[in-house]
Amino acid sequence: MIVSGHSKFANIKHKKEKNDKAKGKIFTIIGREIAVAVKEGGPDPLNNSRLRDVIAKAKANNMPNDTIDRGIKKAAGDLAGVNYETVTYEGYGPNGIAVIVVALTDNKNRTASNVRNAFTKGNGNVGTPGCVSYMFDKKGQIIIDKEECSMDADDLMMIALDAGAEDFNEEEDSFEVLTDPDAFSAVREGLEKEGIKMVQAEVTMIPQTYAQLTDEKDIKFFQRTLDLLDEDDDVQEVYHNWDEPDEDEE
Repeated sequence: MIVSGHSKFANIKHKKEKNDKAKGKIFTIIGREIAVAVKEGGPDPLNNSRLRDVIAKAKANNMPNDTIDRGIKKAAGDLAGVNYETVTYEGYGPNGIAVIVVALTDNKNRTASNVRNAFTKGNGNVGTPGCVSYMFDKKGQIIIDKEECSMDADDLMMIALDAGAEDFNEEEDSFEVLTDPDAFSAVREGLEKEGIKMVQAEVTMIPQTYAQLTDEKDIKFFQRTLDLLDEDDDVQEVYHNWDEPDEDEE
């Protein structure tokens, strides 16, 4: 299915540029994911699909190959020292915006306190497990920049669907491929084999509906929460259903 319309990724390049300034943070996040993946399935990507997925994410974020290799070797030599565990927090921002925070931490008390603080300072609150996750769908999501893809949309869609994708969307500036989380690795590898460059490739939480923030104060408060979470090295991912305005709408 090809649909056009309002793109949640119209400002993906802008986000990438912002991310470039925070490369250290992204590399820290991916470094931890590599460590956990190696601990769970060993250092050989051929026999460890989770590690293959993390390597793909690293490459999509322009992490140098030698940095990736160093991370794998370090994790393989220090299995006893890798004691991160995944913790998930759910809560609400201003106007009932739904937020899911995923952290990899070696100190749950520190992380819980920091996450609670980020919500409180942004006029929101942490809720109970499950309070907002039902409003999101867990999907594999691959984003391809149109400028970096010479392939015809129909051909690209067929490759994605043949590899096991559930859905294919054409936006103004990008293509989006959605998969069942279990099929994500196979679809990503199918696209890789065709030499298709991906701007983003990861299993994510996609909101079923989006919420607006119209009050300037609410927008500032929620931005404060996002900024504080972004600064926290324990925080891996933040998912929310705020319908952020595109750059040209701001």
